Amino acid sequence: MSKIKKAIFPVAGFGTRFLPATKAQPKEMLPIVDKPVIQYLVEEAVESGIKDIVMVTGRGKRAIEDHFDTSFELEHTLVEKDKLDLLDEIKHLPDMANFVYVRQPKPLGDGHAILCAENAIGNNPCAILFGDDIVDHEQPAIKQLIEIYDKTECSVIGLQEVDPKETSSYGIIKGKEIEPGLYEVEDLVEKPKPEDAPSNLAIIGKYVITPEVFPAIKNAKSSVGGELRLIDGFKNLLSSQKIYAKILDGNRFDTGNKFGLVSATIHYAMKNPKIAPELKEFMKKFN
Repeated sequence: MSKIKKAIFPVAGFGTRFLPATKAQPKEMLPIVDKPVIQYLVEEAVESGIKDIVMVTGRGKRAIEDHFDTSFELEHTLVEKDKLDLLDEIKHLPDMANFVYVRQPKPLGDGHAILCAENAIGNNPCAILFGDDIVDHEQPAIKQLIEIYDKTECSVIGLQEVDPKETSSYGIIKGKEIEPGLYEVEDLVEKPKPEDAPSNLAIIGKYVITPEVFPAIKNAKSSVGGELRLIDGFKNLLSSQKIYAKILDGNRFDTGNKFGLVSATIHYAMKNPKIAPELKEFMKKFN
């Protein structure tokens, strides 16, 4: 049995790249076909054996809590209208996991968001799933990292190979490949220029961390604006613990940008037998 039963979801960001759509709703609640982005991530965690989910939210994120709560009025209406298939789609949501919600009072970086969840996690290893990255694969992405943790009991970072021209948009690792797709991390660099990047191995928003990451973040130097960064916590941790990183199997979508969200929507719509035939006919117009 894996020790990884808890997960942190940092979901306090403003979603400014989707304004005005995100002026009054969280970006994590934007739909992909018929489910919000955040539900895909919760399902990934649950399918990986996660029991407790700590959502680090901010002002204006109430819709996330409501989505994973019971809606008596809606359930009653669906029963009255004999829409039992739709009732099944929503009734299980509150029981998917044990949900805990904590606030990040100020936008002080992804490391600070993770520290907000420390008391709820306790002295336990845990997973981290950021609200933008969806990976479609028969084995959930976070489960792929959990399997590495179970063998090593070290922190594990999710990776994707990117075009070298795109390294300035990601944290990049320098690592020693110990088996195909698996690296022992030697260094981490935040958004390097292509000419300064140690590799094209980009960090995406999925991790498994040991409890020692929390003090490592606290001891990290703040970035410009007083932000605490997770990557700086990992750099501190390297002096005392090994860190591994794995290229994730599957199709990855960055739903934090417009193209990524549209791509994910088309991808999952094409897998949906109810709408895929009609969508295929529609897409022929653009050939």
